[in-house]
Amino acid sequence: MMPPARTYLDFNATTPLRPQARAVVIDALDCAGNPSSVHLEGRWARRTLEEARHDVAALVNVQPKQVIFTSGATEANTTVIGQARWAAVAAAGIEHPSVLEAARRHGKAFTQLGVDRDGRLRLDDLKAWLAAPVDGERLVCLQWANNETGVLQPLEEVAELVAEAGAALHVDSVQAAGRVHIDLRDSPISYLTLSSHKIGGPQGVGAIVQGRGGDLRPPLMVGGGQEHSLRAGTENVAGVAGFGAAACAARDDLSGIERLRGLRDELEARIAEVTPAAVVFGSNADRLANTSAFGLSGHRAETMVIAFDLAGIALSSGSACSSGKVGRSHVLEAMGVETGLARSALRVSLGWSSTEDDVARFLEAWARVTQRDRATAEVA
Repeated sequence: MMPPARTYLDFNATTPLRPQARAVVIDALDCAGNPSSVHLEGRWARRTLEEARHDVAALVNVQPKQVIFTSGATEANTTVIGQARWAAVAAAGIEHPSVLEAARRHGKAFTQLGVDRDGRLRLDDLKAWLAAPVDGERLVCLQWANNETGVLQPLEEVAELVAEAGAALHVDSVQAAGRVHIDLRDSPISYLTLSSHKIGGPQGVGAIVQGRGGDLRPPLMVGGGQEHSLRAGTENVAGVAGFGAAACAARDDLSGIERLRGLRDELEARIAEVTPAAVVFGSNADRLANTSAFGLSGHRAETMVIAFDLAGIALSSGSACSSGKVGRSHVLEAMGVETGLARSALRVSLGWSSTEDDVARFLEAWARVTQRDRATAEVA
């Protein structure tokens, strides 16, 4: 149970469970049926599973049969990229570790593409890679919205270039889902990956959405006919049910995304007033409305994260997918951010339950923490 009187500003790491998701998870846990069984309990579990598949499909406007449930986005990403069919794989240096590590396993067949100072893919790098001759199928990986900076990639331009070259496109939409409109109906995207706990569902559930030309070969796991014979093993019915409920709520919340943009913009404006030397990363690019990553040279992120935690505020120094490690961000490194500034980087990410009071409490703590650190440095 979370301690009382906390301010949670780390939605990009994990979004708090939505009430709608909690309710259906509890209901599903009360059923003992296996969705592969033919009796009443099994049919109930199967119906719960397929209703959730329908809801997740609706979030990205595809047919339910295109959705394959997994244990999370990491499994989804590594499964798509790990297929032996790819003769060449390309991805930018700002991608999530689950993408970069899976791509690097292809060895010399992997090419890391560059990004500009705001973290946007260099399209000239992509064009050059697509123009090079390759004997076999090619895959381009693109993180639609960066988990650390919130920077949005030029997806339409990339998709058009990749389609014209006859390559496949894998889009990591973990952070974009529920924060930007997604419509795969007429899209050339081959694979799109999603995560439940980034949109307010339970942890341990994700999905691969197979788009145009996206056929998984061979199956993820064998030994059963589950998930259209693409991922064997009894499905996590309760987790999937929560994923479906969260997908419905996240889709409904898109109409109010500008509320979060207003909170984010107020936060950044006040940071600039209190500490004019602070730098917002990716500020010249289109970004997610809920995300702000910033740094202040002369401060250390790990010290500040602890100070905010002691003040009752949960935020991040960047990605939360490295077992609690705090180190220099590979995203900021790829963007060419100076080492001292990169080591000060913090991330505030807002979500469905964020309020003006949350932002106000952060700003009060920001003024105290930065003033204290500055005073300490002057004494030293």
